[in-house]
Amino acid sequence: MGFFSQLEERTRRLDSLLCVGLDPHPQDLEAPTAQAVRDFCLRLIEATADLAAAFKPNAAFFEVFGAQGWEALAQVVAAVPQGTPVILDAKRGDIASTAQAYAHAVFDVLGAQAVTLNPYLGRDAVAPFLEDAGRGAFLLCKTSNPGAADLQDLRVGGFGETSRGQGLLTVYETVALLAQEWNRNDNLGLVVGATQPEALGRVRSLASDVWILAPGVGAQGGDLEAALKAGLRSDGLGLLLPVSRAIARAGDPRKAAKELRETINQGRSELSDQRSAIPSAALQAKLGTLADGLLEVGCVQFGQFTLKSGLQSPIYLDLRRLVGYPALLERVADAYLGILRRLSFDRLAALPYAALPIATAIALQGNWPLVYPRKEAKAYGTRAEVEGVYRAGERVVVIDDLATTGGSKFEAIDKLITAGLEVRDVVVLIDRQSGAAHALEGGGYRFHAVLTLTQMLDYWESKRRVPQEQIQAVGEFIRRTGQGA
Repeated sequence: MGFFSQLEERTRRLDSLLCVGLDPHPQDLEAPTAQAVRDFCLRLIEATADLAAAFKPNAAFFEVFGAQGWEALAQVVAAVPQGTPVILDAKRGDIASTAQAYAHAVFDVLGAQAVTLNPYLGRDAVAPFLEDAGRGAFLLCKTSNPGAADLQDLRVGGFGETSRGQGLLTVYETVALLAQEWNRNDNLGLVVGATQPEALGRVRSLASDVWILAPGVGAQGGDLEAALKAGLRSDGLGLLLPVSRAIARAGDPRKAAKELRETINQGRSELSDQRSAIPSAALQAKLGTLADGLLEVGCVQFGQFTLKSGLQSPIYLDLRRLVGYPALLERVADAYLGILRRLSFDRLAALPYAALPIATAIALQGNWPLVYPRKEAKAYGTRAEVEGVYRAGERVVVIDDLATTGGSKFEAIDKLITAGLEVRDVVVLIDRQSGAAHALEGGGYRFHAVLTLTQMLDYWESKRRVPQEQIQAVGEFIRRTGQGA
């Protein structure tokens, strides 16, 4: 896995974008010694280890103590729990064998997983830090200091492949584009100050997928709400927020870190609600095309049908047919991703049988591991209730094709919980609006649907894809049976 795939996995598991900065300023120390620097950082790590997506020690505060400071830095890095990335804030930048030596010192000697770099010397100065996909780097792009504009805001035109169609670019915009070009191993991100929300938004528009390290929230006065709005990706990730003094100088550093994480997550949630409440024209068109595809291949049929629940329905949805249409199955899987990337989980849990091929396609696109609860326990072999590789305590998101009353979801959830797994979210392609959402949310689970039956009907009616009398019959069915229209 690339460095940022690992980081993303951790941010989802902890539900945290907080990076705790380890900046032992002299006035915060009990004595001006390397040991005091080390002890200061160890206390912060111990207090916030389960809240921090990453730790960011600033090399300067250690190097000032010479060899003893370097040893203290190594001890601090070693004290960070395994699986938590350490980003060394060292702003390295040199060429050839010197750059290779810096990379060796950061990754192999100190044991850090990532480092901040100065891009001024170009691609070959960055390359040694990117050879191992599991180790990452953040290029200085738009920094938060007042003098940043001296160089970073200069208009330089554009050079090479990155500039095509972009017009006259600033230096920092050029760096943002170069980072996308150089990020071949999923391990190169950018540093953009949270004190520069306009620049942060511009960088996000130019580099839609890269991870951004955004210092400046807290003592530097960066506006958290503005930074989240400008810097988050559409999936609610892609932004790491380092905070040091606001945590270290708090009376209770753990409490301060916890409150910061909760404030960040509240802001993420509010932005997600705002974005999902007003679907973009592109998203509406995408979902409309998907609804048409389901109709064309017979996954949606009109007539009189008896459902599994016993209800008589004027519409029948049969998503098992998707296995005969690989291209449409791929589009269906892609439609789940916008929801799933906003959630925190370790594995997908597919409900047999219709959802198994769908979830497999999702797993391939999203690179998520998959398990599934059996409809019946095996009478031989392991007699497993849940198939796949997992560990007790992991969180799974339930994947199904349809939701009607929610009964089958509860049966599967019971098996997953009995196996030691945690369930918070259920995601389906189509909500038939016959009570599942109300039942699941009443049971304490969050319910998400890519499409509702009403949305599909409204679209088909507007495009005259389905006769009016059939639209009316299904609309009346929805009103009669539950939670719709």
